[in-house]
Amino acid sequence: MPLFDSLYNFARWLTRNREEAEDLVQETYSKALKGFGSFQPGTNFRAWMFRILRNTFLTSRTGLKGGMTISLDSEEGESIAPATTETPESLLMERCNQQMVQEAIEELPLIFREVVLLCDVEEMSYQEIAETISIPIGTVMSRLARARNALRAGLTKKIHGV
Repeated sequence: MPLFDSLYNFARWLTRNREEAEDLVQETYSKALKGFGSFQPGTNFRAWMFRILRNTFLTSRTGLKGGMTISLDSEEGESIAPATTETPESLLMERCNQQMVQEAIEELPLIFREVVLLCDVEEMSYQEIAETISIPIGTVMSRLARARNALRAGLTKKIHGV
């Protein structure tokens, strides 16, 4: 199945639940097969599939819950320098940092979480993200900047225990 791992990972991040992610991916493939006649050859198949998944999620009960109000104010924070040598302590710290980053991503509002995941995890271009979620490229860049600022602020709070 093309793109299965990428679609499942994105669905898992969106739904925050393994079973719901599996259902979402299954429904995505079902809709893609039913609507394959509407796919235009020569266009971006990956973006088309991710758009189906996203739209399916947004029309699901889980997706509707994610429609909360968000603040557009951004906060600046300091970045964390990674450890340069691998010791048991540094490996533990890296695992803790990964967990904090995952938690910070999960705390982002949906519109920010999806652009971060599509860009930084799925390595989509701004154009692909714009096609996937049907927004202008400028909006992709703006949301990505705000999402990263929110991540930075969230991680800073976690690190300093605020």
